Amino acid sequence: MLAFTAPRHAIPALTVLGAALLLSACAPMSARYSQEQLPNAVKVPDGHQVAMQTVGVGKIAYECKAKKDMTGHEWVFVGPDAALNDRNGMQVGTYVGPPATWANLDGSKVTATQVAVAPAGAGNIPYQLVKANPATGSGAMQGVSYIQRVATSGGVAPSSPCGMESIGARQWVPYQADYIFWKAA
Repeated sequence: MLAFTAPRHAIPALTVLGAALLLSACAPMSARYSQEQLPNAVKVPDGHQVAMQTVGVGKIAYECKAKKDMTGHEWVFVGPDAALNDRNGMQVGTYVGPPATWANLDGSKVTATQVAVAPAGAGNIPYQLVKANPATGSGAMQGVSYIQRVATSGGVAPSSPCGMESIGARQWVPYQADYIFWKAA
């Protein structure tokens, strides 16, 4: 019977490889995602599959401005600042704006154009569907075609007064939402 003895310099690499294979075999399968309960306007078209699911936890900036029709003042959305976490709570990226940019810690990132929004309940920012622009950098964001914002909590414009005396004032509002990243099937 022939025996194989690995060279001494290869043993650490083989140990690391074996550990990686064991961990990947034990890693939980990603949770199945269904669009069934979502409004039709924010459903991703057929021919796409979920590539990544994240939970955005952060805040949204609003600025007090004069209304476009000059009939008063209002809080206007400026942009988000959030961490994107996996389902286990580990940070995998960021979501900032403007422009709205989803970035993975691997260096890849994507911007997108809004397709549709749908109400998500009082006190919550709406559900949203955006069509991704081509990603920059190689990594998890490569090939992302759509991003859905669902399971929203908070994030609506401040309820504090916005008037002539507060023009230009900014307020940050906490929020949380799931961001589902889709790629062509």
